[in-house]
Amino acid sequence: MDESTAWQIAVSLVVGFVLLMALRNQRRRAKRIRRQFQELEGEEQRMFSFLHDLGLVIGEEPTDGTLSRMIVEGVLEVVGARGGAIYYASAGSDHLVPAYVSESCPPLVYVPEEILEKSKIDPRALESHLRLARVGMDEGLIGHGASLAEAIQIENLKSHESLHHQSVIYEDDFSVMVSPLRYAGKDIGVLAVARRHGDGLFSKNDFAVFRSVAEQSSFAIGNARVHRDANEKKAIEGELRNAREVQRVLLPQEDPKVTGFRVNGTNLPARIISGDYYDYIKLGEGRLGVVVADVSGKGVSAGLLMAMCRSLLRAVSLTNASPSLVLAAVNRYLFPDIREDMFISMIYGILDPASGRLTFARAGHEPALVYRKASGEVETLRPKGLALGIDGGGVFERVTKDATVELAAGDCVLFFTDGVKEALNHSEEEFGMKRLAEAFSASAGMGAEAVVKYVQEAVEDFTGEGQQMDDVTIVAIEKR
Repeated sequence: MDESTAWQIAVSLVVGFVLLMALRNQRRRAKRIRRQFQELEGEEQRMFSFLHDLGLVIGEEPTDGTLSRMIVEGVLEVVGARGGAIYYASAGSDHLVPAYVSESCPPLVYVPEEILEKSKIDPRALESHLRLARVGMDEGLIGHGASLAEAIQIENLKSHESLHHQSVIYEDDFSVMVSPLRYAGKDIGVLAVARRHGDGLFSKNDFAVFRSVAEQSSFAIGNARVHRDANEKKAIEGELRNAREVQRVLLPQEDPKVTGFRVNGTNLPARIISGDYYDYIKLGEGRLGVVVADVSGKGVSAGLLMAMCRSLLRAVSLTNASPSLVLAAVNRYLFPDIREDMFISMIYGILDPASGRLTFARAGHEPALVYRKASGEVETLRPKGLALGIDGGGVFERVTKDATVELAAGDCVLFFTDGVKEALNHSEEEFGMKRLAEAFSASAGMGAEAVVKYVQEAVEDFTGEGQQMDDVTIVAIEKR
């Protein structure tokens, strides 16, 4: 074999060896790529499974606890973390409350020395603290997470600045991913997951997946709360409508029959539940008790107080012929149980058809208006009186007095609440006593029912399409 041939063989062997090594490297790279692809494919499947389960849970209108556990356990599965936690901002957003902390999650918040000492004897002390303790917005890693603009990745939990005052000595090194949770521009909480260094650091892909999961979780939590609040509001509105129907039953269902008189009234609540009421009470010997009252405030509390006041007045009025004494008795019963910031204004009259007189007392209420047919004028009657619930009895009884009105044929009396004269138009101008007296005078000659309807329509025309701000109650008493 000559030298040239030997050289060609040597070169061929080297080239073959190089090609063989290149092929082996290519195969190794192909295996690695296949393995990475399989890992990514598995991660993708876990992600899809997480999102699918998240959608199913939301569809079932979950509690915060159910959804929180599902989110934490789901993200641990997706990114292969060892432990995790989710905290929600309190109503006042001054602290964070643990919603779910997994079993293997390292402490991510400050732990007092006494808890650490107890945990040496009973590990449940630390677990209980982590699952129950509220966290300040500037406290520990969770508090730090709430202040973040976006998710962060921390390679070593021990050395992070948020734990510089932390007394926990971690036995293992942990890498952590933390993300704030926000929905519709509002901070709703913090999501965090941790992995021991021995299990490998979080990769860039893990972090990208975690950020996506945090975003989807924020949407899921916010959306679930919106649905929950809407359902709760719907339930409350249903209960209020039922309460309104009950309250309607407490109002007169028809005009009373009184010899020589016509009586008519109406109640127009500003909200579902009214704090106003009117009532007719048969007192015997043809006499009729007529009451109009206004409970301070609006809504359920005013409605409940109204119902209690109505029952007391009906019971007391049957044993006393003086309106001021009836109001005094109601006041004494009410005063011990009424809230300091509430009171009741009331006007109560006793109509005696035999004498043609109306005797009434005014407990801090609007005055009574009297239309005199003979003169065509409207009188304003303001007997003294203190609102119910302000004084225990002594002052109330000294101040509140009866007044008597002699009624001739064609005369008419008007009782009303402040929602009539204080009704506002688009310029925030009040309807006022002058307009009320004019509307009363213009309609009084047409009878009690016409008075109520005319005054109501005058107020509605004045306010236009503006919102009714207060309850409106009107009662007219006409002498035939």
